Amino acid sequence: MSKPVKKTNQSTVKSHGQMTNLIHHAYEAPEGFDAVQPAIHKASTVIFPDVASMHTRNWRLGNHYSYGLHGTPTTFTLQERIATLEGGLHCLLAPSGLAAIGLINLTLLNQGDEVLIPHNVYGPNLEMLTHILGRFGVTLCVYDPLQPNLLHTLIKPNTRLLWLEAAGSVTMEFPDLSAFIKVARAHQLVTVLDNTWGAGVAFNAFELPDGQSVDLTMHALTKYPSGGADVLMGSIVTRDEALYKRLKATQQWMGVNVAANDAELVLRSLPTLTVRYTAQDQSARTLATWLASRPEVAQVLHPAFPDSQGHDAWLVTANNRAAGLFSIILKPEYTAEQANAFCERLSLFKLGYSWGGPMSLVVPYHLSALRGMKNGEVPKHLVNGALVRFSIGLEDVADLQADLEQALGVLV
Repeated sequence: MSKPVKKTNQSTVKSHGQMTNLIHHAYEAPEGFDAVQPAIHKASTVIFPDVASMHTRNWRLGNHYSYGLHGTPTTFTLQERIATLEGGLHCLLAPSGLAAIGLINLTLLNQGDEVLIPHNVYGPNLEMLTHILGRFGVTLCVYDPLQPNLLHTLIKPNTRLLWLEAAGSVTMEFPDLSAFIKVARAHQLVTVLDNTWGAGVAFNAFELPDGQSVDLTMHALTKYPSGGADVLMGSIVTRDEALYKRLKATQQWMGVNVAANDAELVLRSLPTLTVRYTAQDQSARTLATWLASRPEVAQVLHPAFPDSQGHDAWLVTANNRAAGLFSIILKPEYTAEQANAFCERLSLFKLGYSWGGPMSLVVPYHLSALRGMKNGEVPKHLVNGALVRFSIGLEDVADLQADLEQALGVLV
């Protein structure tokens, strides 16, 4: 066994007071240790070896240690692994998926600019653009994620950014990403994909069919990469170094980064990401297929189902992979109150937001209120009924089906 290494001899240590000795202790752990999981490096202050190093280290490069906010070996390691997961070259971390969305919007949008968002956009992104950036003169335009051929009619001289979601929040439409990106490229728009659903597993957003590539992906690491429903985190990935530098500057000016303990939790879960994603996908399809046969259900919303909007685009993009997430719309005779009662009757499914954790979740939605459409209009491809979204965890699928069956009994 290696012997402990001392910075100084013992007599020098004893010449200081007790607290000084504890803070400036001479012991250094022996070299040569390695383990499955990377070490956790926590720091606010970073120690420099000399004044020249202190004055010349540049946090903008993303590969120097200057202050804990700018990164430690733990956060740098997670950034590199997430970049690899998503097929990018550069990654930034944020304390939540929504914080990552905010970094993108604040970096790329200026006063007077307009941003394009899909009808099925993640709701908090719409709220941020409306209530925060809207105060500073940023406008938004809502587009149909199933009509890439119409996108060019909405682009104005001040349009700068196109947000994409695949699949769409709650209603699960899968857009033709390549078609949208081609239009955006022709008009020099920056394209950003919310890739939380795909999780870097279903497809590579930087190598899409027809050779298309998004400029940026945003990923709520809170969900599948974390896997434990116990940490909040987001990421931004790109292959564009210039975009990366702009985003990193905003990140550091605003003081937005993550703690090493949170980064460690995600690093610990990453090796099982694909296994968990696949298992939850399989369980979700089993349950969605069973629910489609139920007399209470009018419509199942899942990209892998042939009658779901965007199914063909999903087929050519997602390599037959899908998240463990789907929604159902109950038949019109069932009220919102009955849908709520159904959700409350469930035992194994818990009422809660998010997805990707070990426990199955359920959320009832008012369809007409959650999409970015005028006057609460419901698209023609959706039945106008009570919508319920399921996030499938890692429980035995037979137990989940039995729970759904008993809860459906409340719909009388």
